[in-house]
Amino acid sequence: MDNCNLDCETKAKLLHYKQEHLLCIMETLSINKKNKLMEQLKHIDFEQLMTILQQKDQQKIQSPNVTPIHYEEWDDYGEKEQDAFTQKGMELLHNGEIGVIVVAGGQGSRLGHDGPKGTFDIGLPSGKSLFQLQGERLLNLSTRAGKSIPWYIMTSPENHKDTLTFFQASHYFGYPPEDCFFFQQNTMPALDHEGKLLLSPEGLLQLAPSGNGECFSSLKRSGALADMKKRGINWLFYCNVDNALIQIADPAFIGAAAEYNHPIATKVIEKTNVDEKIGILCLNDNRSSVLEYNEIPEDLRNEKDENGRLRYHLGNISIHLFRIDFIEEHADTEIPFHIASKRMDCMDAEGRSLSPDEPNAYKLERFIFDFFPLAEQMTVLMGLRNNEFAPVKNKEGEDSPESARKLVFKLHREWLMAAGVPLEKLPAGDIEISPLLSYGGEGLNSRSVKELLEKD
Repeated sequence: MDNCNLDCETKAKLLHYKQEHLLCIMETLSINKKNKLMEQLKHIDFEQLMTILQQKDQQKIQSPNVTPIHYEEWDDYGEKEQDAFTQKGMELLHNGEIGVIVVAGGQGSRLGHDGPKGTFDIGLPSGKSLFQLQGERLLNLSTRAGKSIPWYIMTSPENHKDTLTFFQASHYFGYPPEDCFFFQQNTMPALDHEGKLLLSPEGLLQLAPSGNGECFSSLKRSGALADMKKRGINWLFYCNVDNALIQIADPAFIGAAAEYNHPIATKVIEKTNVDEKIGILCLNDNRSSVLEYNEIPEDLRNEKDENGRLRYHLGNISIHLFRIDFIEEHADTEIPFHIASKRMDCMDAEGRSLSPDEPNAYKLERFIFDFFPLAEQMTVLMGLRNNEFAPVKNKEGEDSPESARKLVFKLHREWLMAAGVPLEKLPAGDIEISPLLSYGGEGLNSRSVKELLEKD
Protein backbone atom coordinates (compact mmCIF):
# COMPACT_ATOMS: atom_id res chain seq x y z
CA MET A 1 0.00 0.00 0.00
CA ASP A 2 1.54 3.35 -0.97
CA ASN A 3 1.68 6.40 1.30
CA CYS A 4 -1.16 8.16 -0.56
CA ASN A 5 -3.60 5.27 -0.07
CA LEU A 6 -2.48 4.83 3.52
CA ASP A 7 -2.99 8.54 4.12
CA CYS A 8 -6.47 8.49 2.58
CA GLU A 9 -7.49 5.41 4.55
CA THR A 10 -6.19 6.93 7.77
CA LYS A 11 -8.07 10.17 7.17
CA ALA A 12 -11.32 8.31 6.54
CA LYS A 13 -10.92 6.30 9.74
CA LEU A 14 -10.12 9.37 11.81
CA LEU A 15 -13.09 11.30 10.44
CA HIS A 16 -15.44 8.36 11.01
CA TYR A 17 -14.44 8.06 14.67
CA LYS A 18 -14.32 11.84 15.24
CA GLN A 19 -10.57 11.97 15.68
CA GLU A 20 -10.03 14.73 13.14
CA HIS A 21 -7.89 16.71 15.62
CA LEU A 22 -5.08 14.32 14.68
CA LEU A 23 -5.22 15.53 11.10
CA CYS A 24 -4.42 19.04 12.29
CA ILE A 25 -1.56 17.82 14.44
CA MET A 26 -0.12 15.78 11.57
CA GLU A 27 0.37 18.98 9.59
CA THR A 28 2.87 20.12 12.25
CA LEU A 29 4.90 16.89 12.25
CA SER A 30 7.96 15.96 10.26
CA ILE A 31 7.54 13.32 7.56
CA ASN A 32 9.29 10.76 9.77
CA LYS A 33 7.03 11.38 12.78
CA LYS A 34 3.94 11.54 10.59
CA ASN A 35 4.72 8.12 9.12
CA LYS A 36 5.35 6.68 12.59
CA LEU A 37 2.05 8.06 13.84
CA MET A 38 0.11 6.67 10.86
CA GLU A 39 1.74 3.28 11.42
CA GLN A 40 0.51 3.36 15.03
CA LEU A 41 -2.99 4.30 13.93
CA LYS A 42 -3.17 1.28 11.62
CA HIS A 43 -3.15 -0.96 14.70
CA ILE A 44 -5.75 0.91 16.75
CA ASP A 45 -9.09 -0.82 17.30
CA PHE A 46 -11.27 2.29 17.28
CA GLU A 47 -14.48 0.31 17.69
CA GLN A 48 -13.12 -1.27 20.86
CA LEU A 49 -12.10 2.13 22.28
CA MET A 50 -15.50 3.65 21.65
CA THR A 51 -17.26 0.63 23.18
CA ILE A 52 -15.11 0.89 26.32
CA LEU A 53 -16.02 4.55 26.73
CA GLN A 54 -19.71 3.83 26.24
CA GLN A 55 -19.64 1.15 28.93
CA LYS A 56 -17.63 3.07 31.50
CA ASP A 57 -20.67 3.98 33.57
CA GLN A 58 -22.00 0.43 33.63
CA GLN A 59 -19.17 -1.11 35.65
CA LYS A 60 -20.42 -0.51 39.18
CA ILE A 61 -21.28 -3.68 41.04
CA GLN A 62 -24.62 -3.53 42.79
CA SER A 63 -24.76 -4.54 46.45
CA PRO A 64 -27.72 -6.97 46.24
CA ASN A 65 -25.53 -9.45 44.34
CA VAL A 66 -22.60 -9.32 46.80
CA THR A 67 -22.10 -11.89 49.57
CA PRO A 68 -19.12 -13.00 51.71
CA ILE A 69 -16.78 -15.65 50.32
CA HIS A 70 -15.48 -18.72 52.14
CA TYR A 71 -11.87 -18.52 53.28
CA GLU A 72 -9.32 -20.39 55.35
CA GLU A 73 -7.33 -18.71 58.10
CA TRP A 74 -3.71 -19.84 58.39
CA ASP A 75 -3.69 -19.65 62.18
CA ASP A 76 -6.71 -21.97 62.36
CA TYR A 77 -4.59 -24.84 61.06
CA GLY A 78 -2.75 -26.96 63.59
CA GLU A 79 1.04 -27.14 63.63
CA LYS A 80 1.04 -30.51 61.84
CA GLU A 81 -1.19 -29.16 59.06
CA GLN A 82 0.94 -26.05 58.66
CA ASP A 83 4.10 -28.14 58.46
CA ALA A 84 2.48 -30.47 55.92
CA PHE A 85 1.47 -27.56 53.68
CA THR A 86 4.94 -26.03 53.91
CA GLN A 87 6.61 -29.35 53.14
CA LYS A 88 4.33 -29.87 50.15
CA GLY A 89 5.21 -26.41 48.87
CA MET A 90 8.93 -27.11 49.25
CA GLU A 91 8.53 -30.35 47.31
CA LEU A 92 6.87 -28.50 44.44
CA LEU A 93 9.68 -25.94 44.47
CA HIS A 94 12.24 -28.75 44.47
CA ASN A 95 10.47 -30.41 41.53
CA GLY A 96 10.61 -27.20 39.50
CA GLU A 97 6.81 -26.89 39.34
CA ILE A 98 6.67 -23.28 40.59
CA GLY A 99 7.41 -20.07 38.71
CA VAL A 100 7.22 -16.52 40.05
CA ILE A 101 6.01 -13.41 38.29
CA VAL A 102 6.50 -9.92 39.68
CA VAL A 103 4.44 -7.13 38.15
CA ALA A 104 6.94 -4.28 37.85
CA GLY A 105 5.78 -1.95 35.11
CA GLY A 106 5.49 1.17 37.25
CA GLN A 107 7.77 4.13 37.71
CA GLY A 108 8.71 5.51 41.12
CA SER A 109 7.60 9.06 40.36
CA ARG A 110 5.07 9.15 43.21
CA LEU A 111 7.95 8.25 45.54
CA GLY A 112 10.19 10.97 44.17
CA HIS A 113 12.30 8.29 42.49
CA ASP A 114 13.53 8.65 38.92
CA GLY A 115 13.40 5.08 37.67
CA PRO A 116 11.45 1.82 37.84
CA LYS A 117 9.73 1.34 41.16
CA GLY A 118 11.53 -1.97 41.70
CA THR A 119 14.87 -0.14 41.77
CA PHE A 120 13.73 1.98 44.70
CA ASP A 121 15.62 1.81 48.03
CA ILE A 122 13.13 2.27 50.90
CA GLY A 123 15.91 3.37 53.27
CA LEU A 124 16.95 0.12 54.94
CA PRO A 125 20.49 0.11 56.44
CA SER A 126 21.58 -2.28 53.67
CA GLY A 127 20.36 0.07 50.93
CA LYS A 128 18.71 -2.85 49.13
CA SER A 129 16.14 -2.12 46.45
CA LEU A 130 12.71 -3.72 46.28
CA PHE A 131 13.99 -5.93 43.45
CA GLN A 132 16.96 -7.05 45.55
CA LEU A 133 14.80 -7.92 48.56
CA GLN A 134 12.66 -10.16 46.34
CA GLY A 135 15.63 -11.65 44.51
CA GLU A 136 17.41 -12.58 47.73
CA ARG A 137 14.30 -14.21 49.17
CA LEU A 138 14.08 -16.29 46.00
CA LEU A 139 17.76 -17.16 46.31
CA ASN A 140 17.19 -18.31 49.89
CA LEU A 141 14.27 -20.53 48.85
CA SER A 142 16.11 -21.83 45.79
CA THR A 143 19.03 -22.91 47.96
CA ARG A 144 16.75 -24.65 50.44
CA ALA A 145 14.74 -26.31 47.68
CA GLY A 146 17.82 -27.34 45.72
CA LYS A 147 16.29 -25.85 42.57
CA SER A 148 16.47 -22.37 41.06
CA ILE A 149 12.99 -20.81 40.87
CA PRO A 150 12.25 -19.22 37.47
CA TRP A 151 11.64 -15.51 37.92
CA TYR A 152 9.46 -13.65 35.38
CA ILE A 153 9.59 -9.84 35.52
CA MET A 154 6.80 -7.97 33.73
CA THR A 155 7.95 -4.47 32.81
CA SER A 156 6.40 -1.71 30.70
CA PRO A 157 7.70 0.03 27.58
CA GLU A 158 8.46 3.00 29.83
CA ASN A 159 10.80 1.15 32.19
CA HIS A 160 11.88 -2.03 30.38
CA LYS A 161 15.34 -0.86 29.33
CA ASP A 162 16.10 0.72 32.73
CA THR A 163 14.99 -2.44 34.52
CA LEU A 164 17.29 -4.61 32.41
CA THR A 165 20.19 -2.22 32.93
CA PHE A 166 19.62 -2.26 36.70
CA PHE A 167 19.59 -6.06 36.89
CA GLN A 168 22.71 -6.31 34.76
CA ALA A 169 24.58 -3.67 36.79
CA SER A 170 23.55 -5.48 40.00
CA HIS A 171 24.67 -8.86 38.59
CA TYR A 172 21.07 -10.04 39.04
CA PHE A 173 21.62 -9.92 42.84
CA GLY A 174 23.34 -13.28 42.54
CA TYR A 175 20.38 -14.86 40.73
CA PRO A 176 21.09 -17.03 37.66
CA PRO A 177 20.47 -14.77 34.62
CA GLU A 178 19.15 -17.74 32.66
CA ASP A 179 16.33 -18.04 35.19
CA CYS A 180 15.25 -14.39 34.80
CA PHE A 181 12.75 -13.73 31.99
CA PHE A 182 11.91 -10.08 31.26
CA PHE A 183 8.90 -9.18 29.15
CA GLN A 184 6.77 -6.11 28.53
CA GLN A 185 3.09 -5.78 29.29
CA ASN A 186 0.63 -4.57 26.69
CA THR A 187 -0.36 -0.92 26.23
CA MET A 188 -3.50 0.97 25.27
CA PRO A 189 -3.84 4.48 23.84
CA ALA A 190 -4.86 7.23 26.23
CA LEU A 191 -7.95 9.33 25.51
CA ASP A 192 -8.91 12.77 26.72
CA HIS A 193 -12.18 13.29 28.58
CA GLU A 194 -13.95 13.93 25.27
CA GLY A 195 -12.86 10.58 23.87
CA LYS A 196 -10.12 12.02 21.66
CA LEU A 197 -6.82 10.19 21.22
CA LEU A 198 -3.96 11.92 22.99
CA LEU A 199 -0.54 12.42 21.47
CA SER A 200 2.65 12.52 23.46
CA PRO A 201 4.80 15.67 23.39
CA GLU A 202 6.90 13.81 20.78
CA GLY A 203 3.95 13.61 18.41
CA LEU A 204 3.19 9.89 18.75
CA LEU A 205 0.20 8.22 20.35
CA GLN A 206 0.25 8.56 24.11
CA LEU A 207 0.32 4.92 25.17
CA ALA A 208 -0.05 3.66 28.72
CA PRO A 209 0.40 0.19 30.25
CA SER A 210 -3.00 -1.46 30.15
CA GLY A 211 -2.93 -2.97 33.63
CA ASN A 212 -1.95 -6.20 35.32
CA GLY A 213 -4.99 -7.88 33.76
CA GLU A 214 -2.98 -8.01 30.54
CA CYS A 215 -0.56 -10.35 32.30
CA PHE A 216 -1.81 -13.60 30.75
CA SER A 217 -1.90 -12.28 27.19
CA SER A 218 1.53 -10.68 27.66
CA LEU A 219 2.92 -13.97 28.94
CA LYS A 220 1.67 -15.71 25.82
CA ARG A 221 2.74 -13.01 23.36
CA SER A 222 6.26 -12.71 24.81
CA GLY A 223 6.97 -16.44 24.85
CA ALA A 224 7.11 -16.52 28.65
CA LEU A 225 4.16 -18.93 28.84
CA ALA A 226 5.88 -21.29 26.40
CA ASP A 227 9.01 -21.06 28.53
CA MET A 228 7.02 -22.06 31.62
CA LYS A 229 5.53 -25.07 29.89
CA LYS A 230 8.96 -26.12 28.61
CA ARG A 231 10.30 -25.97 32.17
CA GLY A 232 7.42 -28.05 33.52
CA ILE A 233 5.97 -25.28 35.68
CA ASN A 234 2.45 -26.04 36.94
CA TRP A 235 1.81 -23.05 39.22
CA LEU A 236 2.66 -19.36 38.85
CA PHE A 237 3.08 -17.22 41.98
CA TYR A 238 1.99 -13.64 41.26
CA CYS A 239 2.86 -10.48 43.23
CA ASN A 240 3.47 -6.75 42.92
CA VAL A 241 6.93 -5.22 43.13
CA ASP A 242 6.02 -2.61 45.76
CA ASN A 243 5.55 -4.85 48.82
CA ALA A 244 8.69 -4.75 50.96
CA LEU A 245 7.63 -7.80 53.02
CA ILE A 246 6.30 -10.03 50.24
CA GLN A 247 6.78 -13.70 51.07
CA ILE A 248 7.59 -14.43 47.47
CA ALA A 249 6.98 -18.05 46.41
CA ASP A 250 5.73 -18.74 49.94
CA PRO A 251 5.98 -22.55 50.37
CA ALA A 252 3.10 -22.67 52.87
CA PHE A 253 0.76 -20.83 50.51
CA ILE A 254 1.89 -22.98 47.59
CA GLY A 255 1.25 -26.15 49.58
CA ALA A 256 -2.24 -25.05 50.59
CA ALA A 257 -3.10 -24.06 47.01
CA ALA A 258 -1.87 -27.39 45.67
CA GLU A 259 -3.79 -29.32 48.34
CA TYR A 260 -7.13 -27.73 47.37
CA ASN A 261 -6.05 -27.61 43.70
CA HIS A 262 -8.47 -24.93 42.57
CA PRO A 263 -7.38 -22.99 39.44
CA ILE A 264 -6.66 -19.87 41.52
CA ALA A 265 -5.52 -19.27 45.08
CA THR A 266 -5.24 -15.86 46.69
CA LYS A 267 -3.78 -14.65 49.95
CA VAL A 268 -5.66 -11.94 51.85
CA ILE A 269 -5.27 -9.98 55.07
CA GLU A 270 -7.92 -8.73 57.45
CA LYS A 271 -9.19 -5.28 56.59
CA THR A 272 -10.22 -3.52 59.79
CA ASN A 273 -10.31 0.09 58.59
CA VAL A 274 -13.09 0.77 56.09
CA ASP A 275 -11.10 3.69 54.65
CA GLU A 276 -7.98 1.64 53.88
CA LYS A 277 -7.26 1.81 50.17
CA ILE A 278 -7.32 -1.89 49.42
CA GLY A 279 -10.12 -3.82 47.76
CA ILE A 280 -12.13 -6.64 49.27
CA LEU A 281 -12.61 -10.21 48.11
CA CYS A 282 -16.22 -11.39 47.99
CA LEU A 283 -18.77 -13.24 45.88
CA ASN A 284 -20.73 -11.40 43.22
CA ASP A 285 -23.54 -13.46 41.72
CA ASN A 286 -21.87 -16.41 43.47
CA ARG A 287 -18.60 -15.88 41.56
CA SER A 288 -15.30 -14.90 43.19
CA SER A 289 -14.73 -11.17 42.75
CA VAL A 290 -12.80 -8.20 44.06
CA LEU A 291 -14.36 -4.81 44.74
CA GLU A 292 -11.84 -1.99 44.55
CA TYR A 293 -11.87 0.33 47.57
CA ASN A 294 -13.56 3.10 45.54
CA GLU A 295 -16.19 0.68 44.18
CA ILE A 296 -17.45 -0.73 47.49
CA PRO A 297 -21.13 0.27 47.90
CA GLU A 298 -21.69 2.47 50.92
CA ASP A 299 -24.12 0.02 52.51
CA LEU A 300 -21.42 -2.68 52.54
CA ARG A 301 -18.47 -0.62 53.74
CA ASN A 302 -19.48 -0.52 57.40
CA GLU A 303 -21.55 -3.70 57.64
CA LYS A 304 -20.58 -5.79 60.70
CA ASP A 305 -21.19 -9.42 61.63
CA GLU A 306 -22.53 -10.67 64.96
CA ASN A 307 -19.04 -10.42 66.49
CA GLY A 308 -18.54 -6.79 65.50
CA ARG A 309 -16.10 -7.68 62.71
CA LEU A 310 -16.45 -6.13 59.29
CA ARG A 311 -18.52 -8.54 57.23
CA TYR A 312 -16.45 -7.74 54.14
CA HIS A 313 -12.98 -7.83 55.64
CA LEU A 314 -10.88 -9.89 53.22
CA GLY A 315 -8.35 -7.37 51.96
CA ASN A 316 -6.91 -8.02 48.50
CA ILE A 317 -3.11 -7.55 48.53
CA SER A 318 -2.30 -8.89 45.04
CA ILE A 319 -0.72 -12.17 46.11
CA HIS A 320 -2.06 -14.99 43.94
CA LEU A 321 -1.28 -18.42 42.58
CA PHE A 322 -2.55 -19.48 39.17
CA ARG A 323 -2.47 -22.95 37.69
CA ILE A 324 -0.70 -22.84 34.35
CA ASP A 325 -3.54 -24.65 32.59
CA PHE A 326 -5.90 -21.86 33.73
CA ILE A 327 -3.53 -19.20 32.37
CA GLU A 328 -3.22 -21.05 29.08
CA GLU A 329 -7.00 -21.42 28.79
CA HIS A 330 -7.63 -17.71 29.40
CA ALA A 331 -4.61 -16.05 27.79
CA ASP A 332 -6.89 -14.70 25.05
CA THR A 333 -10.03 -14.24 27.14
CA GLU A 334 -11.51 -10.75 27.00
CA ILE A 335 -11.99 -9.27 30.46
CA PRO A 336 -13.41 -5.78 31.04
CA PHE A 337 -11.43 -2.56 30.92
CA HIS A 338 -11.52 -0.16 33.85
CA ILE A 339 -11.18 3.56 33.23
CA ALA A 340 -9.07 5.84 35.43
CA SER A 341 -8.70 9.59 35.04
CA LYS A 342 -4.99 10.54 35.08
CA ARG A 343 -2.77 13.51 34.40
CA MET A 344 -0.69 13.04 31.25
CA ASP A 345 1.61 15.29 29.26
CA CYS A 346 0.39 15.65 25.70
CA MET A 347 0.43 17.67 22.48
CA ASP A 348 -2.37 20.05 21.55
CA ALA A 349 -3.94 20.52 18.10
CA GLU A 350 -1.35 23.17 17.21
CA GLY A 351 1.53 20.86 18.01
CA ARG A 352 2.44 22.49 21.35
CA SER A 353 3.47 20.43 24.37
CA LEU A 354 1.13 20.64 27.35
CA SER A 355 1.75 19.61 30.95
CA PRO A 356 -1.60 19.95 32.74
CA ASP A 357 -1.92 20.26 36.51
CA GLU A 358 -5.16 18.29 36.69
CA PRO A 359 -6.21 14.88 35.32
CA ASN A 360 -6.83 15.26 31.60
CA ALA A 361 -6.79 11.69 30.27
CA TYR A 362 -8.53 8.37 30.51
CA LYS A 363 -6.19 5.44 31.10
CA LEU A 364 -7.65 2.05 30.14
CA GLU A 365 -6.67 -0.86 32.34
CA ARG A 366 -7.54 -4.48 32.93
CA PHE A 367 -7.15 -5.98 36.39
CA ILE A 368 -5.84 -9.44 37.20
CA PHE A 369 -8.70 -10.12 39.62
CA ASP A 370 -11.22 -9.93 36.78
CA PHE A 371 -10.10 -13.46 35.94
CA PHE A 372 -11.40 -14.65 39.32
CA PRO A 373 -15.04 -15.11 38.23
CA LEU A 374 -13.84 -17.45 35.47
CA ALA A 375 -12.75 -20.06 38.02
CA GLU A 376 -15.43 -22.37 39.36
CA GLN A 377 -13.75 -22.24 42.77
CA MET A 378 -10.71 -20.61 44.30
CA THR A 379 -8.70 -21.03 47.47
CA VAL A 380 -8.70 -18.02 49.80
CA LEU A 381 -6.11 -18.01 52.58
CA MET A 382 -5.90 -15.28 55.21
CA GLY A 383 -2.38 -14.49 56.40
CA LEU A 384 -1.02 -12.07 58.99
CA ARG A 385 -0.71 -8.48 57.81
CA ASN A 386 2.48 -7.65 59.73
CA ASN A 387 4.28 -10.72 58.38
CA GLU A 388 3.89 -10.02 54.69
CA PHE A 389 2.37 -6.67 53.77
CA ALA A 390 4.41 -3.47 53.69
CA PRO A 391 3.22 -1.53 50.64
CA VAL A 392 5.34 1.30 49.21
CA LYS A 393 3.06 3.60 47.23
CA ASN A 394 3.26 7.11 48.64
CA LYS A 395 6.19 9.43 49.29
CA GLU A 396 5.08 10.19 52.84
CA GLY A 397 2.60 9.02 55.44
CA GLU A 398 0.54 5.86 54.96
CA ASP A 399 2.04 3.16 52.70
CA SER A 400 5.29 5.10 52.39
CA PRO A 401 8.97 4.05 52.53
CA GLU A 402 9.01 5.10 56.19
CA SER A 403 5.97 3.01 57.14
CA ALA A 404 7.37 0.03 55.22
CA ARG A 405 10.77 0.33 56.95
CA LYS A 406 9.10 0.34 60.35
CA LEU A 407 7.20 -2.83 59.49
CA VAL A 408 10.42 -4.54 58.33
CA PHE A 409 12.27 -3.55 61.52
CA LYS A 410 9.35 -4.62 63.74
CA LEU A 411 9.09 -8.04 62.10
CA HIS A 412 12.83 -8.71 62.24
CA ARG A 413 12.93 -7.77 65.92
CA GLU A 414 10.09 -10.26 66.50
CA TRP A 415 12.10 -12.93 64.66
CA LEU A 416 15.04 -12.47 67.02
CA MET A 417 12.81 -12.63 70.09
CA ALA A 418 11.21 -15.82 68.73
CA ALA A 419 14.73 -17.22 68.23
CA GLY A 420 15.36 -16.82 71.94
CA VAL A 421 17.21 -13.52 72.12
CA PRO A 422 16.35 -11.88 75.47
CA LEU A 423 14.71 -8.48 75.15
CA GLU A 424 17.52 -6.80 77.10
CA LYS A 425 20.10 -8.08 74.58
CA LEU A 426 18.33 -6.71 71.52
CA PRO A 427 19.96 -3.59 70.04
CA ALA A 428 18.17 -0.35 70.74
CA GLY A 429 18.33 0.68 67.10
CA ASP A 430 16.80 -0.66 63.93
CA ILE A 431 17.34 -4.32 63.07
CA GLU A 432 17.51 -5.61 59.50
CA ILE A 433 17.97 -9.30 58.75
CA SER A 434 19.14 -10.20 55.26
CA PRO A 435 16.76 -12.41 53.24
CA LEU A 436 19.84 -14.51 52.47
CA LEU A 437 20.09 -15.32 56.17
CA SER A 438 16.40 -15.92 56.85
CA TYR A 439 13.33 -16.05 54.60
CA GLY A 440 10.66 -15.98 57.28
CA GLY A 441 12.41 -16.08 60.65
CA GLU A 442 13.77 -19.61 60.28
CA GLY A 443 17.44 -20.49 60.68
CA LEU A 444 18.18 -17.90 63.33
CA ASN A 445 20.20 -20.17 65.61
CA SER A 446 22.40 -18.94 68.43
CA ARG A 447 25.46 -18.60 66.20
CA SER A 448 23.76 -16.60 63.43
CA VAL A 449 22.02 -14.37 65.96
CA LYS A 450 25.32 -13.75 67.78
CA GLU A 451 27.03 -12.78 64.49
CA LEU A 452 24.12 -10.54 63.55
CA LEU A 453 24.11 -8.75 66.90
CA GLU A 454 27.88 -8.31 66.89
CA LYS A 455 27.73 -6.89 63.38
CA ASP A 456 24.94 -4.54 64.41
